[in-house]
Amino acid sequence: MFARSAITTRTAVPALNAVGQTRNMATLKEIQNRLKSVTNISKITASMKMIASTKTTRAQRAMNVARQYGQVSNDFVKQSEVKKAENAKEILITASSDKGLCGGIHSSLSRYSRRYLNEHPDTPLVVIGDKGKVQLQRVYPQNIAYSFNQIGSTIPTFDESSGISSVILNDKAIEFDNAKLVYNQFVSAIAFETSEIENFPISQIVEAPNFKAYEVQEEVLENLNEFLFANTMHWALVEGHAAEMAAKRTAMENATKNAGDMIQRLTLQYNRGRQTVITNELIEIITGASAL
Repeated sequence: MFARSAITTRTAVPALNAVGQTRNMATLKEIQNRLKSVTNISKITASMKMIASTKTTRAQRAMNVARQYGQVSNDFVKQSEVKKAENAKEILITASSDKGLCGGIHSSLSRYSRRYLNEHPDTPLVVIGDKGKVQLQRVYPQNIAYSFNQIGSTIPTFDESSGISSVILNDKAIEFDNAKLVYNQFVSAIAFETSEIENFPISQIVEAPNFKAYEVQEEVLENLNEFLFANTMHWALVEGHAAEMAAKRTAMENATKNAGDMIQRLTLQYNRGRQTVITNELIEIITGASAL
């Protein structure tokens, strides 16, 4: 009677251990699959970081050139002492891009634009880039007059900037005096600042106190107006592209670092689980040997 009871008790323990061992093996398999997945993701983010680093270097070189031309146009307006006319109609141009995975660079542009549109709800809006369009279209769909995409996948060219400027200037349905361009200013490889550039019409520039010092012929005033608008547009697009590439490199660097930390935690968790399984197997072997 006692022998049967002992045998029954002995056979129940291995059954429980088998269930626990099966559960541990299933957990280890899940950890192993997740570890492989995170490792593959870290390889992708590391590659994207290298690509973004190369693009950032090229974008900075293009930005330095575009910034020089843009600042010359800006200095021309400042030295002419152009003053904004009272009750001037404005148009808001938001320069974003079509791609993400670059931190909060597009959200910053959208917040800046929304604050301005809250104060000036009747202002027409031009959005460059699908990311900015998606975010602004949720709140101000009626303000969007134009939206452009496929700009900024590579370094923006002056032809693209001139094309956008011509579409806006030649549309008689959009009435505006001043254009306010919202873009991301490149501060450093790890920082950017959402800023704005204001473009004045040629009618206000001609009336500036110091404009006559430049001796510009009347025949070229219209061309000057188009050039200043396109030049300012190009400056905003190219500098915004450089800021985006730098933000993408930083985002991929952080993602790779976070993936590395997760790999370390999962590896430690896997090793501990594997050690637990081995310990349980050793206990079963020792218990079986003692029973014999």
